[in-house]
Amino acid sequence: MESDLIWLALGIALAGYFIGNGLKNFKNPDAKSFSEILENEEEHELITENDVHHFMGISKEDAKHLIKEHSDVPHILINNRVYYPRAKLREWLKNLE
Repeated sequence: MESDLIWLALGIALAGYFIGNGLKNFKNPDAKSFSEILENEEEHELITENDVHHFMGISKEDAKHLIKEHSDVPHILINNRVYYPRAKLREWLKNLE
């Protein structure tokens, strides 16, 4: 019972925070929305070579073959490790179809 009240209080506090931020920017058409903020963060997010198959939604072996066949896959080499920029990889996959 006591833990339920704590979760309820936290939910009310978070709702107040988000409503307050929304009211601050109510008449400001140039304010960024929450989804725009998330998109900007995703733009700079890197995926490791071991996890790229999860992002693509295919098996690890299929991802290796796809990357080997297409040398134009957007990637970055940092300290001899390969990383894939999430936003650029998404665009590349869309254009692949």
